[in-house]
Amino acid sequence: MSLSREDLIDSYRQMRTIRRFEERLVDLVTAGKLAGFLHLYAGQEAVAVGVCQHLDDRDIVNSNHRGHGHCIAKGVDVKGMMAELFGKSTGTCKGKGGSMHIADLDRGMLGANGIVGAGIPLTTGAALSAQIKRTGGVAIAFFGDGATNEGAFHEALNMAAIWDLPAVFVCENNLYGEATPMEFVTPITDLADRATSYNMPSAIADGMNFFDVYEKSGEAIDRARRGEGPTLIECKTYRYMGHYVGDPLTYRRKEESEEWRQNRDCLEGFETEALEMGLVESDDLRQIDAEVEILLEEAVEAAEAAPYPNPEDVLTDVYYVSE
Repeated sequence: MSLSREDLIDSYRQMRTIRRFEERLVDLVTAGKLAGFLHLYAGQEAVAVGVCQHLDDRDIVNSNHRGHGHCIAKGVDVKGMMAELFGKSTGTCKGKGGSMHIADLDRGMLGANGIVGAGIPLTTGAALSAQIKRTGGVAIAFFGDGATNEGAFHEALNMAAIWDLPAVFVCENNLYGEATPMEFVTPITDLADRATSYNMPSAIADGMNFFDVYEKSGEAIDRARRGEGPTLIECKTYRYMGHYVGDPLTYRRKEESEEWRQNRDCLEGFETEALEMGLVESDDLRQIDAEVEILLEEAVEAAEAAPYPNPEDVLTDVYYVSE
């Protein structure tokens, strides 16, 4: 694993941006400035950033309903995302997508998706396209533990395996499917074991450790680029907030959440390891913290000032017609 100072700085910036973006959204909802359901990614930053640090413009990402972190890690503009959540015309999708449908094809983000597991077969399709066109690109699917019980998961992995498609399936096992503990609905402890059914290699990563995710996802992505087929990676992680903003969290013990936050936080762990490498200083990271705060304040101000879409635009961008 070779990470330069620039790599470390960029990775920390991405993770800090995701964390503060999500925390800022909570403030906005509480203040009555944002409406609608928001599913926040705070706590899982090491997964999105650890994977996406290996990607470039050839590569495609598919997300799920908890997609803000994946978008930021893939390079989607933060100000455009904020405007999208405000429903403004300057948003990434012109205010028509909202939280669960942010997409930016120019950045290789095929989109967040409000249907559990629905992004997984789209990833298989994107991987098939990359294989046929010989772009050298890899398609990544991010999904939760609950999605592994969906038929779409099994069909997509089966097809990717038999055709040796350049895909990496990243399961973010945060222990809960909405309010249901994983062990109530899944008869195995390690979801990575399901790859065996498709003769597919798998790996289990500590989803709270950027460096572990970076290393294991890098191996899978390199394998896919070499034409050696797909990999299933299970990242064991934890979402700090509820299934949605306003979730009373009656299904989780307070002690459990505190244990993950206090002893396994990915940002704190990253800082400790990065400083030990001697490539960055604490002042470098505090400077990034300050820059992220400025970025988010500017994003909110710009979103609040931006216009809403015109009523006559309601039927535009609905269908794509190839000429």
